[in-house]
Amino acid sequence: MQQIPLGVRLVDRAVFGSFLPAHNVEALEHLQRIARGAPAPLTWLCGPPGSGKTHLLQATCAAASEHLRAGYVPLAQVAALGVGVLDGLPQMQCLCVDDVDQVAGRREWERGIFGLLRETEESGARLVLAAQAPPALLPWSLADLGSRCAAALVLQLRLLEEHEQQVALQLRARLRGLELPEETWQWLRKRFPRDMRTLYQLLDTLDEAALSAQRRLTVPFIREVLRASHGHRD
Repeated sequence: MQQIPLGVRLVDRAVFGSFLPAHNVEALEHLQRIARGAPAPLTWLCGPPGSGKTHLLQATCAAASEHLRAGYVPLAQVAALGVGVLDGLPQMQCLCVDDVDQVAGRREWERGIFGLLRETEESGARLVLAAQAPPALLPWSLADLGSRCAAALVLQLRLLEEHEQQVALQLRARLRGLELPEETWQWLRKRFPRDMRTLYQLLDTLDEAALSAQRRLTVPFIREVLRASHGHRD
């Protein structure tokens, strides 16, 4: 994966092929077109935690970086460094900025984002902004920025339903060369929060352990791994 600004690295498995679209087909197809280099208006991606915003942003950058200068900026991680982190980003041909709600209402940051928006428009670059809420619900201090974002193409992501979560986790497992048996899924769903962020993090832990031990994802093996790594008890 491409190294991107500020030393933030794309997650290797955050690619389009590991994203289960379900009700989010429109967002997936739009971002795939952007990654292929198609012209696009300002795009605003929103949805609750665990709906796949970060996954799709990183997948867009990963695919676009094959033929465009692409960058991903997670403001929740880098905002403490100051608005200067935006310097140089207009040179990108495809730019994805995550967690905009973390800086909305802070005038210095809003000026920086507004300048970024204008420069990417002038250069014809593709800009995708993401937050939990749609732009009309954020507490903007710059009315012009709020109105420009409200006029963007707004794509609202929906959380996966429970049966879709199972399919998504099985998809991610298969891409890693693992199988997630039905009994294993049923055991996990009764014991862990059923949000995709938690489930994917859990799969990361199990994947590393299975690779090291050359074991399958059986219930006894998962109990063993979780006791060792998290002190989990049935």
